Amino acid sequence: MASDTQFTLAPGTTLPRIWNGLWQLSSNAWGSAPAPRVRDAMGVHASKGFFAFADHYGPAEDLFGRFVDSLPENSTPRPFGATKWSVFRPTEAAAGRFQVTADRVAAVVGERCTRMRTDPIDLLQFFWQDYQDRSYLAAFQHLLALRAAGRIRHLGLCNFDTAHTEEICVTFAGADPCIVSNQVAFSIIDVRPLHGMHDLCARYGFKVLAHGTLCGGLLTDRWLGKPEPELYAGELNPSQRKYLDVILKAWGTWELFQRLLQLLREIANRHGPGVSIASVAMRWVLEHPFVGAIIVGARMGLSDHTDDNGRVFTFALTDADKADIEALLRLSNSGRMIMTIGDCGAEYRP
Repeated sequence: MASDTQFTLAPGTTLPRIWNGLWQLSSNAWGSAPAPRVRDAMGVHASKGFFAFADHYGPAEDLFGRFVDSLPENSTPRPFGATKWSVFRPTEAAAGRFQVTADRVAAVVGERCTRMRTDPIDLLQFFWQDYQDRSYLAAFQHLLALRAAGRIRHLGLCNFDTAHTEEICVTFAGADPCIVSNQVAFSIIDVRPLHGMHDLCARYGFKVLAHGTLCGGLLTDRWLGKPEPELYAGELNPSQRKYLDVILKAWGTWELFQRLLQLLREIANRHGPGVSIASVAMRWVLEHPFVGAIIVGARMGLSDHTDDNGRVFTFALTDADKADIEALLRLSNSGRMIMTIGDCGAEYRP
């Protein structure tokens, strides 16, 4: 039986290994629920040990803040909120009109503190799309200053590739720790972090926070035995369309994907009733030591997978399980995706 339900993000900060991803609150494309129902759902997740919330897009920061406000001051554990500052291109930065100043960065952080009803921010994850605009180094320097001033507890990166993650770690080596995390895609399908990022984690002492672990819900029992869906079919949500495209264009074929689902179902059966394909897929990622936590999209107020998520910690994969998975992956293009898609985060850059 596995017992690794928590990990240490940094000294004094112990967190669950499954985080609630709130990107599905950003659009009605995933469905929507009234704000009170969303807050109630957050409370249910937290009461079951899943008290870390991440990826605050759209109204998610405000909804998280209202949830924090609704709690008694002495409630434990306190919810942990991880949000982002993302600078995209084409933006003002690409046109040379975006000035990275201390005041501008402080305003960004202050806005998030206000929305999330928390000061300092628990974890701010920094994404910069255009590496040719090297202002990201100045931006990160200002974020470090705000961390030192007590406005940010922890700093991480989001979808930074291996080379630029190392650049940040080397450039700001005097800040200990420089970063605590880098959020990147990692799943049985997408194994790009195994081609360098995992080494940086060991060398510089940070963890990967893995997103895309269930490929938007495709790595679940729901899709076992199903025919290949049309990419823009109404039954697919935006995440599923993105990952279906990855599966068919970069990883392999729908037939091979079905073989993978069948194998994961067989492995789940080996570990007793109630274990799902999703549980095995999450377990495979979590058993890599450089992974701190996985961030699983949660349709707060519409569905509740907390019991299924909890089963991830009731078993551990055997050597035979892992060997079976590796044998199937050798039939796919997973080992070559870093060359076809690019390193971690390349899919978010032009």
